[in-house]
Amino acid sequence: MGQLHVELVAADRHVWQGEASVVNVRAADGDLGIMPGHTPILAVLRPGEISIVQASGTRQTAEVDGGFVAVDSDRVTIVAEAVKTAGQG
Repeated sequence: MGQLHVELVAADRHVWQGEASVVNVRAADGDLGIMPGHTPILAVLRPGEISIVQASGTRQTAEVDGGFVAVDSDRVTIVAEAVKTAGQG
């Protein structure tokens, strides 16, 4: 199975970029699990947690205040006004 190329971007900084096997987000229409081969989509995000399972198996989480997610050709771009990752006070 292939990998997803994921970019997580806040308005003021580039938060994370890398390879992942699964991305879970809270879209306006419901929770969305994104895996390689996913249909192209553009969706509005609800405030809440997103989860990225990296290619190594490590799970990274972040809190977003909303925003959007775009999926196209195994590229996932998540854009939010504010992103809080683990370890940020």
